[in-house]
Amino acid sequence: MRFNWNYDYIKGSKIAYIFSIILTITGIISILALGLNYAVDFRAGSNVDITVSKAITTEQINPIVNELGVDKGDVHITTGADRVNVRFSNVLDENQESKFKQEFTKLDATASYEVNTVDPEMAKELERNAIYAVLIASIGIMIYVAIRFEWRFGLAAVIALFHDAFVVISVFSIFRLEVDLTFITAVLTIVGFSINDTIVIFDRIRENLRFAKKTSKADLREVVNHSLAQTMTRSLNTTFTVFAASICLFIFGGESIRMFSLAMVIGTLFGAYSSIYIAAPLWLLLKGKQVDKPKVEAKESN
Repeated sequence: MRFNWNYDYIKGSKIAYIFSIILTITGIISILALGLNYAVDFRAGSNVDITVSKAITTEQINPIVNELGVDKGDVHITTGADRVNVRFSNVLDENQESKFKQEFTKLDATASYEVNTVDPEMAKELERNAIYAVLIASIGIMIYVAIRFEWRFGLAAVIALFHDAFVVISVFSIFRLEVDLTFITAVLTIVGFSINDTIVIFDRIRENLRFAKKTSKADLREVVNHSLAQTMTRSLNTTFTVFAASICLFIFGGESIRMFSLAMVIGTLFGAYSSIYIAAPLWLLLKGKQVDKPKVEAKESN
């Protein structure tokens, strides 16, 4: 597959900026108004994961939950062919946990249980550490790119990374999808995938700059468009490969990795999109100011 080297990819960045700004504002509003739908990993409560030998319905579990004396609105029940998950917003004490198992055994005598409990302090610590992980990874990437290339490349790359991560977070907030530890893993994976795609484009831009004239912003624009055309096949092939794998995991994978797979599907698409229409044009915007600056100073001196 060959792409037209004369195509103006930068022209499309204007629409991309508008789209990204609208999406970002929508995400901010959603997060402020609705927040995130945290799993038990990030909020206090008990999570009971049950392996069953036959299908159990929510209607069969509700009476058991009512007998525990907990608010039914704070309980989330997910049923499947061979697995049942019951998430309590409150931490179950030993008596409640024992009673739940005893009553559920009446529905399925061969059921096996896995109970995970997170207290409030641990939930806050996990949430705080997750934020630190994303921030530290982003700062480390910016420092590396700034040293490996220049600070404009580093700044453009990190803005694109934050864009990708925030888009995924926004989608999960808007559609009330569950956020757990595997989601954080997906975000960090998306950051790594996105920076890899961006680095390939930046490296080609740097190589082409060595043999191109850089007397005006139009010259730089031509270099960026030429570099994007050269790397477009590689970017699309890589994106399609990861996207296809993520889709297969989402469709055929287990419940425990479903949100991870969905986050990867979203992040993979936006990672390629941001590398082409956000990171590269943003570098051009920053670099263009440097090229135009001597001309302005020369006019002032005359």
